[in-house]
Amino acid sequence: MLHEKRDGFYHCANCDAKLFSSNSKYDSGTGWPSFTESLPGAFNTKIDYSFGMKRVEYHCAKCGAHHGHVFEDGPGENGMRFCNNGLCLIFKPTN
Repeated sequence: MLHEKRDGFYHCANCDAKLFSSNSKYDSGTGWPSFTESLPGAFNTKIDYSFGMKRVEYHCAKCGAHHGHVFEDGPGENGMRFCNNGLCLIFKPTN
């Protein structure tokens, strides 16, 4: 997932819900697939205090599968970085 460059959509590996457009993916340098925004309604969030810090966890709105954490240090208009576990994603190219 990290090195995927084709146009398409990223889906939940658990339930196949459409989560991200490839247009929002970027290389954050973290080693995790990162996105500037999710598709509308794709995720629910909750505060995660594990590891001694406050983070915002996001999980699939359809099945509840954990996908990662969202941070306010990303590029783009909203400044968000959705840091996603690549094993939780399935890529489906548009072509």
